[in-house]
Amino acid sequence: MTSLPDAHKSLPRTIAIDGPAASGKTTIGTLLAEELGYLCLDTGIMYRAVTWQALAEGIDPEDEESVTKLAEQIEIDVLPKSVEDGRPFDVLINGLDRTWEIRSPEVNQNVSLISSYPGVREAMTRQQRKIAERGKVVMLGRDIGTVVLPDADLKVYLDASLKVRAQRRYAEEIAHGNCVHLDEVIASLKHRDAIDSTRKVAPLKVAPDAVVINTDNLTIAQVIDKIKTILVQRDP
Repeated sequence: MTSLPDAHKSLPRTIAIDGPAASGKTTIGTLLAEELGYLCLDTGIMYRAVTWQALAEGIDPEDEESVTKLAEQIEIDVLPKSVEDGRPFDVLINGLDRTWEIRSPEVNQNVSLISSYPGVREAMTRQQRKIAERGKVVMLGRDIGTVVLPDADLKVYLDASLKVRAQRRYAEEIAHGNCVHLDEVIASLKHRDAIDSTRKVAPLKVAPDAVVINTDNLTIAQVIDKIKTILVQRDP
């Protein structure tokens, strides 16, 4: 197993990890951040938070103006986990813990649409960049290396086949007690992939200077080891 550099100054201040849904970003990013002593920020939770709050307030996800106004006003905090229930961190919306609520099937069905709105992305990007300015952050998403942090010190793009990603997401949903079918998960991921990769604002794509890692046939430990190898070999 690869060891991290001894000198802290040789480690990147910001690490961007991008990739499609269920490619392993959250798991890999969380464990890597723990080893580095960094904050792990899954930016997708911000869009999930906006989506959940919009649904909770009865706002039509297709009402772009109302959703954008909400995104500009909502207060989202990401804090170290306070409960050992499988969560990688706490997600607070307007001061209330909504860590698991934002992963509901209803949110899954609407988050790609809401995250495609330019005003929503602008509002969330501002918050994400402020967090990154503090350094020592592993930031996860679909447009981190291309839009949010184009000057990130290290960019990684995690990829995986639709079949493998669907199996992973299906297992997660079952583990959380949700009643879903694999065919539904596959259809949902296809829909998200289509929206994420074709939206006019910040579409999902590989940054030119990103390192691409296909996780289909790799264990979590192997993926992390590959990233650690890159950290060791990179120029300070």
